[in-house]
Amino acid sequence: MSGYPVEPMYSTSSKDGTFIAYDKVGEGPPLILVEGALNDLSTTLPLAAQLKNDFTVYAYDRRGRGASGNTDPYSVERELEDLDGVIAAAGGSALVFGNCSGGVLALQAVAAGLDIAGLAMFEPPYIVPGTRYRPPDYGERLAALLASGRKEDAVEFFMRFDAVLPDEQISMVRGSPMWPALADLAPSLDNDAAVLGDSVMPPADWIASIKVPTLVVDGGNSNSWARESVRVLAESLPGGRRVTLEGHDHVLAPEALAPVMKEFFAALPAPAGE
Repeated sequence: MSGYPVEPMYSTSSKDGTFIAYDKVGEGPPLILVEGALNDLSTTLPLAAQLKNDFTVYAYDRRGRGASGNTDPYSVERELEDLDGVIAAAGGSALVFGNCSGGVLALQAVAAGLDIAGLAMFEPPYIVPGTRYRPPDYGERLAALLASGRKEDAVEFFMRFDAVLPDEQISMVRGSPMWPALADLAPSLDNDAAVLGDSVMPPADWIASIKVPTLVVDGGNSNSWARESVRVLAESLPGGRRVTLEGHDHVLAPEALAPVMKEFFAALPAPAGE
């Protein structure tokens, strides 16, 4: 979730002309960080700081967030073109990390043929049937809340039915200093809903078509449904590997995640980026 204001130093243009802002730190093979729901690039900067000695790390604002633009109508294909634009800015090929729904977007990018040399994901929120309930009309109900200007209610709806947070935790977040920033990012939840679709784990033949080496990470204290999703996905991917961060949950922990990513990516051929 959004951390602190950031003024990105770099930008590129997507295929439809949308302004995409990004920051860049470090030295080494290019690695692009794709943020999750209710995140802007400030969320990924602590992870970038942990990785900058080994990689040139690109953290970008997905369209409709932070300093990036937002061109209507939205489509997942346009989001993939945004990522492709950042990959081009990185030299044409890159390693990619996706947090939560950003991992789903990154996996779709691999399937779409973007030049991604290796992929790491943290708890992409797929649903293994029978592990948790998500309203079948989730997207429609979320869109209705946003269309009526009820941004705070939309964030709460997302937290209850997509992030699956208990009522007491939702109340705690509503009373925290971060709440106004989360409400500002609420319109982007529509985009994440489009990326996720019904959130059900993709068909086995689709997963089997993903040939890029892929690291799938979960927290040992995360919800059981999230951990089962990571297990199934990692075991189904031809080049999949699962790592569990014991003692951690769905909150991204850069100091724990970065060493695992470094080890995984170090074993892969370097991408032909900058």
